Amino acid sequence: MVILTLLDPQQQAPIEEWKFSNPAKIRIGRSLDNDIVLADALVSRYHVELHNLGTDAQERWQLLSQGTNGTFVNNQLVSQGVLTSGSLIQLAPNGPMLRFEVIPLVPEAADPRGSDSSSEATVAFFNHSDCDHAGNPPDNLFCIHCGQPIWIQGTIHGYQLLRMLGQGGMGVTYLVWFPPAQGPQLQVLKEIKADMAEVPKAKELFLREARILQSLDHPAIPRFFDCFVEKNKTYLTMELIHGQSLDKRVLETGPAAPEQAIDWMLQTCEVLDYLHHLQPPVIHRDIKPSNLLRKLDGQVVVIDFGTVKEVGSLPGTRISIEGYSAPEQELGHPQIQSDFYAVGATLIFLLTGKNPNKFYCDRGQGERLQIPDLPLTDPLRAVIAQATKPKPGDRYATARDLAAALKHCLE
Repeated sequence: MVILTLLDPQQQAPIEEWKFSNPAKIRIGRSLDNDIVLADALVSRYHVELHNLGTDAQERWQLLSQGTNGTFVNNQLVSQGVLTSGSLIQLAPNGPMLRFEVIPLVPEAADPRGSDSSSEATVAFFNHSDCDHAGNPPDNLFCIHCGQPIWIQGTIHGYQLLRMLGQGGMGVTYLVWFPPAQGPQLQVLKEIKADMAEVPKAKELFLREARILQSLDHPAIPRFFDCFVEKNKTYLTMELIHGQSLDKRVLETGPAAPEQAIDWMLQTCEVLDYLHHLQPPVIHRDIKPSNLLRKLDGQVVVIDFGTVKEVGSLPGTRISIEGYSAPEQELGHPQIQSDFYAVGATLIFLLTGKNPNKFYCDRGQGERLQIPDLPLTDPLRAVIAQATKPKPGDRYATARDLAAALKHCLE
């Protein structure tokens, strides 16, 4: 078994770990189809390949560098070279550093601990199969013979990372496999970019709000299974939803017709009404086209609850979302009307195919969205204008009020 550990460049403390069972090749780079994905500007899309040249994994590993900024093994610049257990690999000067280790696999007896959620038990579960996964198509996540994951990019809290689904300003999302889980084994894990050590009581607040997520019960909200803090990073695991985000749909097929855009926002308002009527009310804070999935049956599902906030809780991180955030939210003081502002901005994208940032202007009352020149009915133009007013009190009071105004546009 090969273990690659991402290290802190100064203290060389472990940050993240990937384990591979008898691989023939390990690819490392910035592109999402690598075995190890490192989202660092210094890393090339396909930076390094590690090749197993023989049956004796401890002695026969070779590194091939393909990175523009070079690769260093034990502080020596190399284009290719032999790796031994304990070698330090650095991708570019001052780039990410990985420790390479080889641990011989030994035959395993039955695990006396039974169903355990620890990382060690998860690895044993994966290695227990005698299948060599031969004959699988290159893009398969699971073996067509034994049904187990073919490649595991790393393990976090017992969750096996199969593939990165996406990354943005608020965090990274992975497709994960959790063999011992009671329920769906294929889940989504969201790593939130927030250091729990930076803000007093941050961990307590996160866990409190995450517990609320686990109590959510709405058909258009993914089910939440787990929340935890590990190495001062926060994580949520949730149901995997099959669908297409509204931003991808618009980018592929063009701007939506007003009737279609209104229907999608009516469904979004129904979810917001549910959240805002919880006790205490919950603000989503990240409504935007990429967080709205359209399932095959036409249902819109609201995803990405990594930034939710209870009304009345202590001020938190200032959340600015690509032109969709209300002014008060960017200042760290969101209200339920902040979600309505995001609905108005989302309507602009759906109807134009352009980021709302392109339509900001200053009318003497502070920066605000200017409704683009579109063949809109006057009622729909008025709805967007009111939903995106600079002051929360000038917007709609509730999600039901916003939905009623949108329905009026269809009459």
